[in-house]
Amino acid sequence: MIYRELGRTGVKASVLALGGHEYMANGKSRGFNEDRQLAATPGYIFDGFVNENRKQVLLAALELGINYFDLTQDSEKFAFAELMKDVTLPFEIYVQTRPEGMLYDYDPFNAKMAQYETLKEEVVRINKMLRMECLDFLNLAPLQTAFHHDPEYMDKLADNVRRLKQEGLIRFACADTFSGEETYLRLIHSGVFDVMYVNYNFADHHALDKAIPAARETGMGIVTREAYMKGQLFRAIAPEMGLTDVSVLANAALKWCYQNNGADLIVYGTNKVKNLTNAAQLVSGDLSLSEEEAAILEQARKTEAWNTYHEQKNKQFAGLVK
Repeated sequence: MIYRELGRTGVKASVLALGGHEYMANGKSRGFNEDRQLAATPGYIFDGFVNENRKQVLLAALELGINYFDLTQDSEKFAFAELMKDVTLPFEIYVQTRPEGMLYDYDPFNAKMAQYETLKEEVVRINKMLRMECLDFLNLAPLQTAFHHDPEYMDKLADNVRRLKQEGLIRFACADTFSGEETYLRLIHSGVFDVMYVNYNFADHHALDKAIPAARETGMGIVTREAYMKGQLFRAIAPEMGLTDVSVLANAALKWCYQNNGADLIVYGTNKVKNLTNAAQLVSGDLSLSEEEAAILEQARKTEAWNTYHEQKNKQFAGLVK
């Protein structure tokens, strides 16, 4: 496994991180696609997240040298803590997670994140659930509406991050949003975030224009997700290309994210040990694109499915559409 220092944190993280999602038969993630409101409800745990298969995926991740884990909903946090409680760790691991029901559009104007005692109480709850005293990476993701609603919102959020660090409740903070470039730049320029967490792939790369360079200039690490475009790479693009074996396309898409001074590490979601092993072995070698891989990405860019996805994501990142 290759390790990279994550911005100014001093953390040497594996270039492949493991996400905590469980998946339904149709390939969509559990929780959010079962009951979105319950998935964002603090303390609600869906059945079946604590299972032997997830335990084997976690053990495989450790064996492969993965030391960075991203958890979203409480079901994932609870399962991670339960399954890892008796595991002897071969090295230090790092957990990234978020306050439940406060991010994106779950809370109007993201008001709860601007209230220190409310945010602190949630972080204390998360640490207790994860059996940790101090969370490694707290992911905060306000929308643009928060800043428009409250002109002092950024100052409040920045102060909250500083206070959580000072009280020893978190080590680092991740800047995240679904409101695109303008909001990312606000978060980056606040100076309190250590990592930028962003959707990023060879069809959704508008962040390379301003946001990623700005984050790099301030010494932030770059953590990315959606290398496979939430499955669109396999459901729409590969079929239009007439591919029966998608392995070369998948490998090329994953490796692309490390090019252009883009991702430091990629959050990879799977419930299959085989897929995780293949991905880890791929990124443990030469991360540069081969001629064959570059060619297959160029072929993919000529499909209608790629162009539709690319156009939609560019508009979203520019703030033109939700």
